[in-house]
Amino acid sequence: MMNSQIAIAYDHVGIRVSNRQQSIKFYESLGFKETYRIPEAEANEMMTSAGVRINLIFNGATTKDRKNVLLDEAIKQPGITHPAFVINDINQFESWLLKEGIEITEGPKKLGPRRMTLFIRDPDGNVLEFNQLLSEEKNNEII
Repeated sequence: MMNSQIAIAYDHVGIRVSNRQQSIKFYESLGFKETYRIPEAEANEMMTSAGVRINLIFNGATTKDRKNVLLDEAIKQPGITHPAFVINDINQFESWLLKEGIEITEGPKKLGPRRMTLFIRDPDGNVLEFNQLLSEEKNNEII
């Protein structure tokens, strides 16, 4: 039996970045707003109007190739590879990304029976997934 004190709800994901200003600006463009700075941890908390939270951790090393050690290396190390966010309209989001010059690294495409998805990377190469959840009716229409 599971302990009722564990896994009550999901709170946030921490994303290590190398450039505080650049990263805050990038995540603000995606709809996050800084709500709290944590100076002793070199981090902040950011939240969307829907209450989705992330922490940016500002102690990442600057690298010139933006390689993601969990996804871009031949040997796949264990670890969290990406956070996934729910959006209302993937086509509208895709248009906005293209207008902003943010590269879509994969998608949009149907992934499984309940989502349309696309992937981007932040300025440090951290992978972000965005999903439009599909209703049963739309599921039958999309191939």
